[in-house]
Amino acid sequence: MIVTKRSPRTVEETVACLTEMIAAKGLKLFAVFDHSAEAEAYGLSLRDTKVVVFGSPVAGTPVMQAAPLAALDLPLKVLVWDDEGETKVSYLAPTELAARYELAPDSATRLAGIDVITDAVVKH
Repeated sequence: MIVTKRSPRTVEETVACLTEMIAAKGLKLFAVFDHSAEAEAYGLSLRDTKVVVFGSPVAGTPVMQAAPLAALDLPLKVLVWDDEGETKVSYLAPTELAARYELAPDSATRLAGIDVITDAVVKH
């Protein structure tokens, strides 16, 4: 299941807020992929679309130790995109990841922080 939340900010402002929140929480920002800028560089048009990749080696490593294939979905990813003038924040639900890799509750809890961070980012 994909979780989608509305942001009151532009895509750029939402990405900035998200990356600031990641830093404030002491998490690792691995990358920000600007798909729309890459499309534009090749003469293509794409709505404003960015993916923020982040996580915590302290939280993610035990998950990957318990379920090595979880590395396919870690670190966590948040899509920030323009949907006809409305900014949206989307990501794979932590419960979906936990179910996909049959994680024990203690491992599944390590993924739930994405809900808290995205809730804080989309607050008005």
